[in-house]
Amino acid sequence: MQLRFYGGGVSSFEAVFGNSPEVVARAPGRVNLLGEHTDYNEGYVLPIAIEQQTSVSVSVSHSNSEQYALYSETLDDIVYFTLGKSPTEHFATYVYGCLMEARAVGVKVPVLDIYIQSDVPMGAGLSSSAALEVATLRVLRVLTGFPLDDVQIAQLAQRAEIQYAGVRCGIMDQMAASLAGTREALLLDTLTLERRLVPLPPASAVLVLDSGVARTLAGSGYNQRRAECEEAARQLGVSTLRDLQDVSLADALPEPLSRRVRHIVSENARVLRAAECNNAEEFGMLMNASHASLRDDYEVSVSQLDQLVTLLQAHPDVYGARLTGAGFGGACVALCKPGSLQQISEAVLQDYSNVGLKGGVLVPPHW
Repeated sequence: MQLRFYGGGVSSFEAVFGNSPEVVARAPGRVNLLGEHTDYNEGYVLPIAIEQQTSVSVSVSHSNSEQYALYSETLDDIVYFTLGKSPTEHFATYVYGCLMEARAVGVKVPVLDIYIQSDVPMGAGLSSSAALEVATLRVLRVLTGFPLDDVQIAQLAQRAEIQYAGVRCGIMDQMAASLAGTREALLLDTLTLERRLVPLPPASAVLVLDSGVARTLAGSGYNQRRAECEEAARQLGVSTLRDLQDVSLADALPEPLSRRVRHIVSENARVLRAAECNNAEEFGMLMNASHASLRDDYEVSVSQLDQLVTLLQAHPDVYGARLTGAGFGGACVALCKPGSLQQISEAVLQDYSNVGLKGGVLVPPHW
């Protein structure tokens, strides 16, 4: 079969498998500008794609075995598995889940040699898993010719992560990896999947800094916050917190449920307001307010994130900053003057280092 090239490289694939890939596809990571923890409440989100991408290269296996071969360049690890028996290696479950979900909707999935390359930072809240899932499904779409649109790819990717990787995620990450651009954010209604692209405000650019704190509590904290939101919705007699527009309704609930509701209702409002504003200063103020809400009402920040956000917000070339992702560590996102990203990052990270903390630049990947 003639090589159909959709991004990525081929030389490493040849070194591992001894032949060229037939199809290469890729998908980006993402950073969420506004709309944190709203997706599993069927609310609104505003993610944007980042430059870093994951590429998945495949060729149909020429062996007589039913075993799929999956190699990760980042982990320098190869895994073999057959469909119907999930691999034990965690990174492989994402790919395996995509193959199984694709097969469930009628895709004839041949036995494959699969090679993964990625420069999406792992464990930083930039959705490396969604990038891998979407790239895998894009490869299958091209290889088999099966008609999957970009929304279907996101939906299959989400199901793969829930069913096979064991993560009860919303659909934001997969929709962003499938549909967002690097200069236009994706305004997404996670209930209806209605969406439109929203340009960044004029004279602005995105900077993402790593706090250096591993998100060790993100899983347990995420599940706890989700359960609290479900209980708050039950007590208020609504199906999800997305159904609420009046933040004063939270006052009828006990703590901490009232604070959780205040965050979700106010965060949805901030997303919708940001999508309509064409002003970087106003957008930045909404990001600042989002961080305060995540810190005080949703309680998913940590002192190091607060320190880094405070330093970013104090810089004269930063419009606004907030934690991004589930919280409990991870990264901060800032909207900045585009010509100052290197200066901002160097100054902020130096000040961060002066108080005994060590961070790093995640986005952009190079100056």
